[in-house]
Amino acid sequence: MKSVLILNGPNLNMLGTRQPEIYGSTTMEDIHAACAAKAKALNIALAFEQSNHEGRMIDLLHAARTEHHGVILNAGAYTHTSIALHDAIIAMERPCIELHLSNVHAREEFRHRSMIAPVVVGVIAGFGANGYQLALDAISPLL
Repeated sequence: MKSVLILNGPNLNMLGTRQPEIYGSTTMEDIHAACAAKAKALNIALAFEQSNHEGRMIDLLHAARTEHHGVILNAGAYTHTSIALHDAIIAMERPCIELHLSNVHAREEFRHRSMIAPVVVGVIAGFGANGYQLALDAISPLL
């Protein structure tokens, strides 16, 4: 069975309470449950991780090289700042989809640039919690 890592970055553990006008009221636990059901329907094994620490995220991406067939990455604010995540995605040698709950291009100027977009297979943004299921549909044929 193919395996996908869904990796969430800083502050995403606060979903449901942090700026619900932007990120919605769905919690990370709700997203995890919906993704588990979707992954089962797609016959994909799923690992779900969240970290507020860039180094931990890099470690998980390095491990994905041998543990998973693809990655869905919501890097949070690290999307816009982390060359280290950019390099870890390259080193992973697995298909990776960049994911954002909000439409980052309709927000502050600093969110318009992604350091990881050049090294992922695609970007899904602006569909709220449904973006995770869209990402699972998108990555499935790439595994």
